[in-house]
Amino acid sequence: MSKVIVTADLCKQCGYCERHCPKEAISFSSDFNANGFKYAVVDDDKCIACGMCYTTCPDGVFEITQ
Repeated sequence: MSKVIVTADLCKQCGYCERHCPKEAISFSSDFNANGFKYAVVDDDKCIACGMCYTTCPDGVFEITQ
C-alpha cells in the first residue's frame, strides 16, 4: 500500500509539495488531470511519510496512510 494517496484531480501543479519534500520523492506526471494540470506523483521508495506534502498543499491533494 502506498504511504501517500494522491487525489490527482485536486492538484493544480503549484509545486509547493515538490519544493518542500525533504527526500525529493515528489515529481509531476507527464499526464494531465481533469482540470488540465500535470499532477503530483509520489515515489514510495524515497517517501518517508513525513507529511510535508500534506502540510504544504493548499488544495488537499495528499493523504498520509502510514
